[in-house]
Amino acid sequence: MIDFELGDELELVRKTARDYADDHLRPGMRENESARSLGAKAWELFGEIGFACLEWPERGEAGGLGALAHSLVLEELAAADPGAALALEPLGAALYPLLEFGGEEAVLRYGEPLLTSPGARSVLVWVGAGGRASLADQGKRVSGSVPWIPADRVDSLILLDETRARVVRGGLEFRRVRGSGLRAAGASEVIFEGAEVVAEWEGEDEARRALARARLHTASLMLGVMREACDYSRNYALDRVAFGRPIAHHQALAFLIADMATALESARLLAWEAAWRLDTGLRADEACATAFLEAAEQTAFIGPNGVQILGGHGFMQDHPVEKFMREGRSLSLLLGGVDTARECAMRELAGTAGDVLLPLGDLS
Repeated sequence: MIDFELGDELELVRKTARDYADDHLRPGMRENESARSLGAKAWELFGEIGFACLEWPERGEAGGLGALAHSLVLEELAAADPGAALALEPLGAALYPLLEFGGEEAVLRYGEPLLTSPGARSVLVWVGAGGRASLADQGKRVSGSVPWIPADRVDSLILLDETRARVVRGGLEFRRVRGSGLRAAGASEVIFEGAEVVAEWEGEDEARRALARARLHTASLMLGVMREACDYSRNYALDRVAFGRPIAHHQALAFLIADMATALESARLLAWEAAWRLDTGLRADEACATAFLEAAEQTAFIGPNGVQILGGHGFMQDHPVEKFMREGRSLSLLLGGVDTARECAMRELAGTAGDVLLPLGDLS
C-alpha cells in the first residue's frame, strides 16, 4: 500500500506555518506591499519559531528538517504573501550555494549575523546562462549591474553561475524601482562599483546542486501563489450569482475551475518529488528544474484565469487575484526563468537517456 500522508511532524510544520501566515502576513498584505517591508514583530516571531533557519545544518530542534519541510513552509507563507516570504528568510535561496560549496562553516559565517537584525538579508543572483546581470570581473572585484532583485536592502549578494559561487559585499548601490510583484520584499536595480568578492568557490557539481535547490525554493513559493488564486477565485464564483445560480455552476467556469485545481496539484506533486529526492540523497537536478518549469507554466495559466473569473473586479485591489497574477509572473523570472529551466531539464534527461541507450547500441 502506498501512503501519501505527510506524517505528523510535517503536518505540524505545515499547520504552524499556516497559522503564522494567517495571523501575521495575510492581514497586512496590502500595507506590507505599500511599505515594501514588514513589521519587526513578524520578523521576531518568525525567528522564534525557527523558520529562519529551517534547512540549515542542525540547529537544535529547528534545524535540518529538510527540503520537503521547507517547501511546505514556503507554500504556506507565499499563500499569504510571497514577497513577505522572501523578506522573512535571512538567506532564502542564497543558503544553497553557501551550503553546497562552503558547507556548515560558510552558512554560519555568512548567515548567523543576519539572524540578530530584523530585515537583514542575503540574496542569490543567478549570473549564468539566461540571467540578466551585466557584470565584469576585475580581479577580486566586480563591476556592472543587475536590473532587478526583490530587495531594497541586502547585506551581501551571492553570485552563482554554472561553475562557481561568490559572496560580494560593499561597493553596491541600490536604486529602488517600482516593481510589479513581490513588493513586500522590495525591488531594486543593483549597481556594482568595484564590489569586493569576499569569498569564492568553484565546482560544477556544487553549482548544479545549488541551482537545483534554489529552483525548488522558488517553485514552492509559486505553489502558494497558485493555491491562493485557485481558492479565492473558486470561492468568488460560488458566491456570485448570475441567471439564478452561482457562476461556478455554469459549465464553462466549472471546467475552468477544475482545470486550475488540476494544474496546481500537478505542480505540487513534482515539487514534492524533487524535495523527496533531495532529502533522500538522490540526484534531483532534473526533478527540481522540472518542478520550477511546471510551476512557472501553471502559474501563467492559473493567475490570469483567476482574474478572468472575477471579471472587472479581478483588476481591482479590492480583491487580491491581480496580486497573485503579478507575484507568479515575477517569481517565474528568477534563476534564469523558464527557458533556462527547460534547457537544464532537457539536458539532464538527454544525458540519462544516453546512459541507458548506449549499451543497447553496442549490442547491435
